[in-house]
Amino acid sequence: MKLLYPPLLAVTLLGACAAMADAPVKVADGVLTGTNGMTLYTFDKDPAGKSVCNGPCATNWPPLMASASDKASGDYSVVTRDDGKMQWALKGKPLYFWIKDAKPGDKTGDGFNKVWQVARP
Repeated sequence: MKLLYPPLLAVTLLGACAAMADAPVKVADGVLTGTNGMTLYTFDKDPAGKSVCNGPCATNWPPLMASASDKASGDYSVVTRDDGKMQWALKGKPLYFWIKDAKPGDKTGDGFNKVWQVARP
């Protein structure tokens, strides 16, 4: 019976990795980042499955864009923005970068106006 556990563990770990592999994110210091290492954020005013950050808001908080071929996986989904473009979301909450973060690891948008939060896995 001992031999069953390592393969089961391997399948479980591979499944968890595959769920993150489809979304262009990684985890650094307990927060989600884009593949560029820049911190990702969520907006408290976004209802699940929809971005309400458009126009000047999206200039300051660029969305983590998805392509038409990207597929939802695990906790990650793709939402359609008001302009018809696609954006990645975590548990239904759209993901954004903050224009004032200058380098990977910056989290200067966390708590901004009490409505922007770093995204956590």
